[in-house]
Amino acid sequence: MEFITGKHIQRRTFLRGMGATVALPFLDAMVPAGRMWSRISGEVETNRLVCIEMVHGAAGCSDVGAELNMWAPPEVGRDFDLSGTSLEPLEAFREYLTIISNSDVRMAEAYQPGEIGGDHFRSSAVFLTQSHPRQTESSDIFVGKSLDQVFANRFGQTTPLPSMQLCIENVDRAGGCAYGYSCVYTDMISWASPTEPLPMIRDPRVAFNQLFGSGGSAEERAFRRQTQGSILDWIGASVGDLMRELRASDRHRVEQYLQNIREVERRIQNIEERNASGEMRDIPEAPVGVPDSFEEHVKLMFDLQALALESDMTRVFSFKMGRDASARVYPESGTDRPFHPASHHGNQLDHLRDFATINRYHVSMLPYFLERLKNTEEMDGTLLDKTAIIYGSPMADGNLHSHRRCPLVLMGGAGGLPAGGAHFKAPDGTPMANVFLGLMAGMGFEDMTSFGDSTGRFSFNSIPQFRLVDDA
Repeated sequence: MEFITGKHIQRRTFLRGMGATVALPFLDAMVPAGRMWSRISGEVETNRLVCIEMVHGAAGCSDVGAELNMWAPPEVGRDFDLSGTSLEPLEAFREYLTIISNSDVRMAEAYQPGEIGGDHFRSSAVFLTQSHPRQTESSDIFVGKSLDQVFANRFGQTTPLPSMQLCIENVDRAGGCAYGYSCVYTDMISWASPTEPLPMIRDPRVAFNQLFGSGGSAEERAFRRQTQGSILDWIGASVGDLMRELRASDRHRVEQYLQNIREVERRIQNIEERNASGEMRDIPEAPVGVPDSFEEHVKLMFDLQALALESDMTRVFSFKMGRDASARVYPESGTDRPFHPASHHGNQLDHLRDFATINRYHVSMLPYFLERLKNTEEMDGTLLDKTAIIYGSPMADGNLHSHRRCPLVLMGGAGGLPAGGAHFKAPDGTPMANVFLGLMAGMGFEDMTSFGDSTGRFSFNSIPQFRLVDDA
């Protein structure tokens, strides 16, 4: 259905007060008077990119796990069954799910004898760059430009924040980690250039303030931090002025959006109050704004991403959900085996099942984010329709530190991904970089002919088999 909007306000409209700055979501009133949705939908850049890394690979990427289909289903094409796999929690979103099996991240492998054993300490730097890191503990780091930053350079320059980088685990170590690798390789997945890693934000309060609390004088910011009020209290006058200018449908959307901001802010305040109470914490070294619960932390970070994408504060996120060699325990998963030891399962069936349980638990975090995006309308679709989400690992079999047959799924409706969902099995030896190259082609990078160690571009049009397109 087409309709013509009335009063026009600028897309980049902010509500301000006491140094607080809140960007608005897309509203009907942002369509110029006399213009129709169908005529402007192609003029507004709407694609978003979210890249999520989970380390240590998956149980289903080992030889035994693959035979038992622990990670991905045995069927290729559209008619796949996720039952019993680690991807089963995504069943409700299968229409937005694209599974890619059997791709390799060979740039994370050891290239020289001195690099053998250092997989945990270089792999994260490879995930989004698909480039081999220089082995060094000094400042002469070098790997490659990451996929999220390629996207941000083209589509993130008109947003207040070109990109944001978030993480769950501690990533503030300095110097060398192990096997001659700088800790920045282990801690950072976003690289603005081969020598410029971008820092990750672990504390939800820091991310919230970056999105909504910037601006104002140092005194104003200090005063806000000392109060338990809401950031929305400081923009009340601006909200009132705006509401008087909007139609009922836009007023409802603004009210819901501000309510979601307040809910996230309230949860952060509760976490800070609980962690500052003096009670024993499960993660004593974590900042006061970081929840001890993995699930609570991940969901809070997903909510912040959804709000940022909705308000167009940024169109690009990278999200590091784990840290290599972490011994974290996930009691809600159903197993008490620590993460890193669980990945070294020795191909013993009971240990493989424990690791698969953790893999499934990590995947089970994703539907919360997908539901949030699906329930957010924008123009003629939803945020999920206009977002491409990468979830995967640069490692395949954590037991062997293998990088062949890595776990990878794509979600969302952006980037030319197949509607209705599909499972592709790549030919042996296919670089994961080929999949990224194919995705980027569908997101406006038709001129991009190579990325990392790519050997060609995957097309998502040929189901059930990928069709390899020679760049030449």
